[in-house]
Amino acid sequence: MKAHKSPRPKGVAFAGEALSQGQIDRGTALQTRFRPQAKYSWAAGQAMSRFLDELKAGRLIARKCYRCERTLFPPRMFCEECYRPTDEWVYIKDTGTIETFSISYIDKDAKRITEPIFVGVVSVDGASPLMGMMHYFGETTKEEIRIGMKVKAVWKPAEERTGSVLDIRYWKPIREARR
Repeated sequence: MKAHKSPRPKGVAFAGEALSQGQIDRGTALQTRFRPQAKYSWAAGQAMSRFLDELKAGRLIARKCYRCERTLFPPRMFCEECYRPTDEWVYIKDTGTIETFSISYIDKDAKRITEPIFVGVVSVDGASPLMGMMHYFGETTKEEIRIGMKVKAVWKPAEERTGSVLDIRYWKPIREARR
């Protein structure tokens, strides 16, 4: 009788034996189906829950840290600079500056597109430097968009908001008034 050679890597132990294709094809492998009636809840935490509630209301909110004098956006209950609880909630503007961006010819569903979409990071006015929000940019072109461009949030109508970062449709350029 020939010794059975296991396809397992040397030194790796698994409970049981792998099914053969023949066992699967003949239906000789025991099979069961089970649909659990799982119930669950999900919480975003204190800071993120408030942040999402404020987005639904059409506002941006951050947390202040008095010790290191920073305004944390998105808000956090603990400061990662000085390792202490943050001190207060503050509203910040829905304007900002493009810190980085990408011109993409692949859409949200990973399909190729002919007209590009623009994504990147916005440093929001009122928040500390290097605190940004990754988002979409609109009402601009690939020739016009640039790092340092001032932008403003374009919000969904109040009745369409759900408490998501996508309650902001996109950030559009703030164009200077011509004289």
